[in-house]
Parts: sequence; C-alpha cells; structure tokens
Amino acid sequence: MSDFETNLPLGKPTSYRDEYDAALLCPFPRQPKRAELGLPGELPFAGFDLWNAYELSWLDQRGKPVVAVAEFRFPCTSTFLIESKSFKLYLNSLNQTRFTDLAAVAATLERDLTRASGAPVGVRLLAPAALAGAPLADFPGRCLDDLDIAIDCYDYAPELLDGAAVPGSMVEETLHSHLLKSNCLVTRQPDWASVLIRYHGPRIDPAALLRYLVSFRRHSEFHEQCVERIFADLLRCCRPHRLTVYARYTRRGGLDINPFRSNFESDLPNWRLPRQ
Repeated sequence: MSDFETNLPLGKPTSYRDEYDAALLCPFPRQPKRAELGLPGELPFAGFDLWNAYELSWLDQRGKPVVAVAEFRFPCTSTFLIESKSFKLYLNSLNQTRFTDLAAVAATLERDLTRASGAPVGVRLLAPAALAGAPLADFPGRCLDDLDIAIDCYDYAPELLDGAAVPGSMVEETLHSHLLKSNCLVTRQPDWASVLIRYHGPRIDPAALLRYLVSFRRHSEFHEQCVERIFADLLRCCRPHRLTVYARYTRRGGLDINPFRSNFESDLPNWRLPRQ
C-alpha cells in the first residue's frame, strides 16, 4: 500500500464533524492507474463520474434543517478523483452549517469539489419531492446473466478476452450484466455494480465477456478505475470501432458512483437501477 493510500480515512476510526470543513476531501490521483493500463497520454475515451448523494442536509438562516438529493458530475479528465469516504465526511460537515439558500449550498459544493478534483464539477440539488414517483429503470439491451455457462475464475483475468472477438463479424449491440463485483482498493470491502457495454465492431463472444466481468470478483480498485480497465481491455482485445462502458454501483454511505466512459457517446441517462 502506498503512503498516499495509508493517509486516506478509509478503514480508520472517524470522528464525524458537523461544521463545514472542505479540508475533509481526499483527492486521489488518476494518472498512476492509467499508466498501469497503458494510458499515459491522450485518453481513448471521454466521460464522467456521476455521483448521487441521498444524505445531504444543512441549516437555513433560522436554524431549520433542510434536506436535498444531490447529483455531482466529475469529468474523467480531472486530475484527481475523490475518495468516497472523505466525500461522505465532507458532506456531513454541512449538517450544522447555515446557508442563505439552495444556490449558496450548490456554489459551495461546486467550488470545493472543483478545487479538490482539478476540473469543473457540475452540481445539481433537488428537493426530495422532485424525485417522487421517479421510476426505477433497467439497462437496455441483452442481459448476459442468464447464460448457461460454468465459471471458475474470480481473479482479474483479461486473457479471458483473447479471441473473444469473432473474426469477420460486424455488429452493433448493447449488453449488460448485474454480476460485476470488485473490492475497495484500500479496505477490500465489496463493491457491487451493474455494467452496460455498448459497441460497434467485431462481435464479442458473450460467454467470454461474462467470464471476464466475473473475474473482477476479487479484484481491488476504485469504481472509476475498474470501468477504465474494462474499457481499455475491450478496446485492446476486441478492437471495437465504437465503445461505451457505463457502470452503476450500489449505494454506500448515502452515495452511489456511476462512471461513464465512451469514445462515441457524450452522455447516458442517470438511470436509477432497482439495486440502487
């Protein structure tokens, strides 16, 4: 474990502060993992990390609590990602802090997160009533999870994609799986996700793809890093002309993280899946 990782609040006893403190945010550099993936320079994708926060509260000028749901959009080109427990601690530090209005809260969040990540961060705050009746969604396309196959590899194995692209075939399809599981880079706690893969290029053998996704089951990386690893592996091994990888992780500490990477799409909806 690096010195940087040992300084993170993950896995340590924590004193929760309820007065505003932007210094609680812990940035984590993106570049070391990208270099490990062979992405030292220009990125082969664009995209963002979409966070939803369901435990956000502060006080109005008269001391009455206000609650909201927040959506944060970090560009994948930011120098740093934000470690999730530190993000939770930071948001909790607003609990006993007074703000004039919703716009003042949003401006504070945008300023602090932009400074910590090294790139402009989009912030959207919603009253809980704005989500009333919002439907749960499922990913579009074919679900791989019903494939009748045996699996015995639970340690990251990109070689499972070797030969997965069918020669001479060209397809455009959308696939998804709810069987993606990885572990936190520092605490090794399980992270659960659904992942969508949309591509145009040589047909990818679905059984090989599912085995590959399941091989993350004991792999330890942050959510954003896993999605970029999947994208890089598919691009290298299967050579699609167009590729999107979008993962929706389940909530922890009131936060869910949903990394989106694509070389041809600019956005996908902020679907809330049943497990979220």
